[in-house]
Amino acid sequence: MMVEDWRVAVIVEPGLPVGELANTVAVLSIGLGAAAPALAGARLTDHAGRAFHVSANKPVPVLQAAATDLRSLLLKALPAPEGALVVPFPRFARALHFYADYEASMPERDLSSEIIDGVGLAGPAKWIRSLTGSLKLLR
Repeated sequence: MMVEDWRVAVIVEPGLPVGELANTVAVLSIGLGAAAPALAGARLTDHAGRAFHVSANKPVPVLQAAATDLRSLLLKALPAPEGALVVPFPRFARALHFYADYEASMPERDLSSEIIDGVGLAGPAKWIRSLTGSLKLLR
């Protein structure tokens, strides 16, 4: 997977409680990294020989959008261009404590009618800009 010309963005509902906001950013970021390990995972070594994994090799802006705008953004992003990544966080997922329950419930769900708390995107820079260009940074 070629990610040199890629951009990454995490977009969240700014009105979420701080803990839920942090959790949403975290799980979306893990989803993006798992789907495209080339975005992170390299090992570096410092002068003293301490080896560690890098967190990311691209900037990851955290942007904000209202839940209704997040749903629209998600639906506009899908289907994604070949190789690009879209990772949604629908609100109902918070009530499920086991991934198997989430996976089992998804075929009965329609993301166009779900509340979306966040979306992670990674893909061609032009595509990411077209989806996020008007969004503000989360502050």
